[in-house]
Amino acid sequence: MRRLLDLLRGFGSFLLKELKELIRDPKILLGMIIVPLIMFPVLGAVMNFSVESAKETAGKTAILVLNHDNGGDNSTQFIAYLNGSLRVQETNASTANDAVQQMAMYNASEMIEIPSDFSHNVSMNMAVQVKFYSIFSGGGVFEGLGSSIVDSLVGQFNRNVAPDLIVPEPSVIIKGKIAENIDPRVLSNLMISQAIALPITILILLTYSMQIAATSVAMEKEEKTLETVLTLPVDRFSILMGKLSGSIIVAGVGALAYMVGFNYYMGSLTGLSQAGAGPDLASLGLVPSLFGYVLLGISLFITLLSALALAVILSAFAEDVRSAQSLVSYVYPLIFIPSLVLMYVDINTLPVWLKLVLYAIPFSQPIIASKAVIMGDYLTAGLGIVYVVAFTLVIMYIASRLFATERILTAKLKLRGLRRRQKASVEV
Repeated sequence: MRRLLDLLRGFGSFLLKELKELIRDPKILLGMIIVPLIMFPVLGAVMNFSVESAKETAGKTAILVLNHDNGGDNSTQFIAYLNGSLRVQETNASTANDAVQQMAMYNASEMIEIPSDFSHNVSMNMAVQVKFYSIFSGGGVFEGLGSSIVDSLVGQFNRNVAPDLIVPEPSVIIKGKIAENIDPRVLSNLMISQAIALPITILILLTYSMQIAATSVAMEKEEKTLETVLTLPVDRFSILMGKLSGSIIVAGVGALAYMVGFNYYMGSLTGLSQAGAGPDLASLGLVPSLFGYVLLGISLFITLLSALALAVILSAFAEDVRSAQSLVSYVYPLIFIPSLVLMYVDINTLPVWLKLVLYAIPFSQPIIASKAVIMGDYLTAGLGIVYVVAFTLVIMYIASRLFATERILTAKLKLRGLRRRQKASVEV
């Protein structure tokens, strides 16, 4: 015991010194402490705001009623009951397919088809099947909110007026077409589970590749080998592209290995055999086409290239590897927040100002494109690619200009005031 105490003599003083150096380092303080403290409250605020917005939107959305039981007292009573809590619009369409075409005109996301024998069955105390249709728009976590409200009202009507007589038959409307006997909430949950993998993959690709690119430049600056590399008879743009390409390959292999393990882990929890119990996404048109996969691949590649170029620029202002990694961590909130938000929330359900913020962040474009190509919205994916290409060209130009001069060797992030205070604290 005494030997151990002798070995640890002075441990407390050195521990205090190390903590002071790390905490007073502005790059570590901002990148590892302040940024997470800001990122997660912002993420929570966005999610809470999304919940409130979804509830408000569901309350304002109309429900279209296709009533085949014209003049029936019970159907009139049922419609009046719904109208007491929601905005009900009746249509004179002859079929459900015709009524679907009118839903946009009434700003309706839900539709109810009342059969012709509704009043007769209710009056005879017999069960009656009523069809409920919900528009499927992307599979966000709030996708089934409208159908849940309608189900709740039907349940109240069953308890208070017609005890357990109304039997709902849920269906979904996908891209203007009716898919019979599919619960919108089951479909939404399935789409969410399918959509989790891609944002995680993008998040891993971006963070890993940026760390690799930043470390590659910073390590050569720290070991004084960058001067030798830049004197080789090779164009400096080729050196830059070589560093970026190597980072992409290494990061891609690492992300692939991570996703294989992650998918196995998720499969062991949920049971892969249950995958066949849900609706067939391919038959519903909820699987990207070949053209959609091409657009998604282009979006991901261009976004990854811009992130790597940005990491190279940031690492040019670092003195060592630790400083480069801390500087790169400043960008992480722009990757984490869009990935986590868009993983569960459909961007079309968000307020306009919040949508513009997410669209303006280039690292969110692959996730937006992944959901857009599933719904056949190739225009959104294409415009996102154009935006990211423009952003990437600017970043690549800055990176190439930085490599073309000697600033890549001499550039430093100047935080003199904080450094003087840090030095003084160490001397004390």
